[in-house]
Amino acid sequence: MRLLPAALSVLALTQPADAARFAFCWIGNSGYTMEGVIEFPDELVGTGIINETDVTHFAITGLLDGVPVGFWSLDMLTPETTWELYFDTVKLEFPTGGSSFQNSYQAWNANGRVDDCGPGGFGFNGGNLYQDVCIDNTWITDSSIEPSTPFPVAPEGVVPRCANAVPIS
Repeated sequence: MRLLPAALSVLALTQPADAARFAFCWIGNSGYTMEGVIEFPDELVGTGIINETDVTHFAITGLLDGVPVGFWSLDMLTPETTWELYFDTVKLEFPTGGSSFQNSYQAWNANGRVDDCGPGGFGFNGGNLYQDVCIDNTWITDSSIEPSTPFPVAPEGVVPRCANAVPIS
């Protein structure tokens, strides 16, 4: 992964010392990637699955061929925002390929139709059909990858590699 955009870096530096911090990179199809950070209280590490109510900081930047195409952070959350997240604090990964009932669904400013990320907005959805992104209220079908593709994170201080990776599907 290249260096996270300045906005993500500054936000990460301003978080309290008792937060568990992780970086991640998602690799979609057709040159689409996403970089992000997630933070939650240290005491939740190793406890199992947490959800969006446990997250204290979250930000994602979407890229197409390495060029930023959108951004979303928890600071932008409104009552209308689609925001559902599951994170396995033991395996250090976002569970994928399922549904809310299975704690393996991700909806980060993008619903199951991947069409509600807002005008000029960016979002990610990972359900039982695909993992893919939304840009400007539009499902970017070219970004879609298999729903069960693993989605690991890297602990603070380890930068996940995204730039030259090839998607599995």
